[in-house]
Amino acid sequence: MKHLLNTLYVTTQQSYLAREGENVVVRLGGETRFRVPVHNLGGIVCFGVVSCSPQLMQLCAERQVAVSFLSEYGRFWARVEGRLPGNVLLRREQYRRADDTRRAAQIARQVVLAKIANCRTVLLRAMRDHPERVDAAGMQKTTDHLSSLLGALREKGSLDEIRGIEGEAARWYFNVFDHMITAQKEDFFFRSRSRRPPLDNMNSLLSFLYTILAHDAASALVSVGLDPAVGFLHADRPGRPGLALDLMEELRPFIADRLALSLVNRQQVKASGFRKSEPGGIIMDDETRKEVLTAYQKRKQEEITHPFTGEKIAAGLIAYVQAMLLARHLRGDMDGYPPFVWK
Repeated sequence: MKHLLNTLYVTTQQSYLAREGENVVVRLGGETRFRVPVHNLGGIVCFGVVSCSPQLMQLCAERQVAVSFLSEYGRFWARVEGRLPGNVLLRREQYRRADDTRRAAQIARQVVLAKIANCRTVLLRAMRDHPERVDAAGMQKTTDHLSSLLGALREKGSLDEIRGIEGEAARWYFNVFDHMITAQKEDFFFRSRSRRPPLDNMNSLLSFLYTILAHDAASALVSVGLDPAVGFLHADRPGRPGLALDLMEELRPFIADRLALSLVNRQQVKASGFRKSEPGGIIMDDETRKEVLTAYQKRKQEEITHPFTGEKIAAGLIAYVQAMLLARHLRGDMDGYPPFVWK
């Protein structure tokens, strides 16, 4: 099984990545700061002003190690990878299925079902763990409405109807997201989702986590031979990894949202680690980014029992297992796609 745990995140500005034999080295001001064998890596993610030598990009392409470049905000810029592995017949079936709105809707429904169910579980866990510190009535109303949307989802057939239910569920979920923030309320609050750029500390943290989760999802899809750009729920758009975003919808509540809330509520991140940039968005400083990335890597190493396979796996492998299950479904080995539903 391909591992997705060993991702190298480079956040120090002006860093230069180079190749030494079969190793990736990180240099700053001509001094080597870090060295790792390329076969130990599943991906490299560079934030801000970080450059990479052509020789290293060639090595990474040959070893199927994707190199992603992001802004300091965590906004995706570019991705360098080698030839897409896997059977071309699998990708042709993916494209055919995406062009057939009826068949695309079958997969999109499963993705949205998992997203809504996982959002509901996040809320129920917060109500159970912090009964005296959350708006129990408001959150209960939301969980009830999410349950009704799950019922409606099973009756709606068109892709547009499914997308409409997904949008409504997201609005209800984010309307009570602030209730789950139980510490540092003056500095970390949630009024509405803002992305480009994030306008407050909590949105900045969420956007950062969503971006690195999207990287992991894209890597997982490529590893089983699927094209991360062509999705079923997300419409095609130049430069957008539609299928990676589809897969991420299932995983965001369990991996990213829970981690963001934990970092704030346990005060592992502080307001002093966030600053306002010239364009007006909120950005994390280097130390806070490192703290978040360390926590993200630790979260990926936690063991869970996969709800479909019944196997114990590291949380960082969920994206790969889901990509593998989707590939099996598209090949015709499985009647339907089983999404990740956290229990």
